[in-house]
Amino acid sequence: MANNQNSANPKVDLAYRRKKNAEDMKHQVITFAMMIFLTIIAFIAVGYDGIGEWFKVPFIMLLAVVQVIFQLYYFMHMSHKGHETSAFFLFSGVGVAALTILTFVTIIWW
Repeated sequence: MANNQNSANPKVDLAYRRKKNAEDMKHQVITFAMMIFLTIIAFIAVGYDGIGEWFKVPFIMLLAVVQVIFQLYYFMHMSHKGHETSAFFLFSGVGVAALTILTFVTIIWW
């Protein structure tokens, strides 16, 4: 089978699209399962009394950031070709927001 999407043979195109869609669906199901697992871990962390509050809040925030990255990368199709520009601007905005929050936290604490 050729990996050419625009071949003269429509059966090759159909086979390629089916294979590509199956791979994408597999990645989305795996990502969804990982997000459910991270959510369960967050609920366990909140419900467990042996973990201090100083660990719970940053840990849950870290899990939330990982889930946002999963959602942007897989469910918003940022992993596909042709989304590089929008991904660049999106992640640049996230970087500016993180830098702004860090700046204000630093100003307040010091």
